[in-house]
Amino acid sequence: MTSRGHGPRKPRSGTIDTAKLDQIVARARKETDARMGGYREQSLRLHPWVCARCGREYTRENLHELTVHHKDHNHDNNPADGGNWENLCLYCHDWEHQKYSHLVRGEGAGFGVTAASTKPSTHSPFANLKNLLKKT
Repeated sequence: MTSRGHGPRKPRSGTIDTAKLDQIVARARKETDARMGGYREQSLRLHPWVCARCGREYTRENLHELTVHHKDHNHDNNPADGGNWENLCLYCHDWEHQKYSHLVRGEGAGFGVTAASTKPSTHSPFANLKNLLKKT
């Protein structure tokens, strides 16, 4: 296969369909506007491209690894000023949701980091085994 140079190729008819080109450009702009209307794009415009927890910096090449976290865990709470959002890396975002899910279940959010220690188990599954075996 030989290269005929760089840039767009001329259509076989010799003329460019400007109406079709205008439609393609208009659709691309509309899709861009729709994407930029999402809270992730708004947060990326408002906040620096830095993880709010670990401080890792992001560029266009790795920006897909930066997520937007809802501070109150309510994905419907999206104020225009970005007050409920913070940009977090994938790892810190995962950690935040794990921490939150344990908190919701009432198990605390320590994971041994903030909690001094866990209570030892007091349940003894074989405590009454001897009496149970005598009954049979």
